[in-house]
Amino acid sequence: MNAERSRENCLWQKVKNKDIQQVENLLRDMEDDYVTACTRFLMRQPDSFMGKWPGKLANDYIWKLSDKKGFPRALLMNSRSTLMPVLCGIKEIPYPKFLVNFLNKKHIHSVQGLKEEVLIVDNVMEKTGKVVTDIFDYDLMTLDTLPVIKNNLKIQKNLILRIPELKDLDAMTPLQAAYEQEEVIPKGGTFNAAASKINIANILANEKILAAEIDGRLIGKINVSGVSFTRYLVGGVYVHPDFRGMGIAHRMAAEFVASLVREGRGVTLFVKKNNTPARRLYLGLGFKVRGDYRITYY
Repeated sequence: MNAERSRENCLWQKVKNKDIQQVENLLRDMEDDYVTACTRFLMRQPDSFMGKWPGKLANDYIWKLSDKKGFPRALLMNSRSTLMPVLCGIKEIPYPKFLVNFLNKKHIHSVQGLKEEVLIVDNVMEKTGKVVTDIFDYDLMTLDTLPVIKNNLKIQKNLILRIPELKDLDAMTPLQAAYEQEEVIPKGGTFNAAASKINIANILANEKILAAEIDGRLIGKINVSGVSFTRYLVGGVYVHPDFRGMGIAHRMAAEFVASLVREGRGVTLFVKKNNTPARRLYLGLGFKVRGDYRITYY
């Protein structure tokens, strides 16, 4: 069957309660490439929203590209004003007409996923009149074994790695703020100090996190930013500029990632392609580049 005919036999449909298991099966099969989509899916389990999917409280939507038998071949997920394509290698998709009405009702702030799939969705977005404001390109990196730990690094003897607690909130807030301003906020975006403090408070209360401390001062952090079926998504990696180049990031990341792998899970992270020191760090720990990842902001 040629590609054109294959597309004609497919149809975009909104996912309903009866479709959830099929969607989960597809995401499980493709987890290594779509960890972010998997984490967003698990955060919207039906039990959390009175058995409804998608529910009024969730305010999320998933569309599936179905074959004649109704089985999903690809997905488009909307979560927190972000569109995430899960196209599973499909190079061309039927034009999702539903997006026109959807975009008139909902503000889509970004599209993120594998670069070649984001490009496909960006093309659809442009047809609806949406204008790109910024683009970030990343390496999608994965690790499934214990990291390589370098023992020849000259690390300050007074370095302490510890799990921060809520009582450390005031000390952790500047680190989170600096991380968000340096790594997260797109061009033209506005930093929200109050929201940033809430973010780090939620991480301290609910996520795995490790902090670096020197002489009683917290100067670095790394944390889990998402949990999928069998993998952790790691993010929020930051070391204060005054303490960079000392091997602290390597030591902190190595210990944190090792603790995650020992739980029997794989680890995934995204690193900006133009961030040479960070790319060198993760490759040195044993991470492998799995693919190109992109976030487009509108």
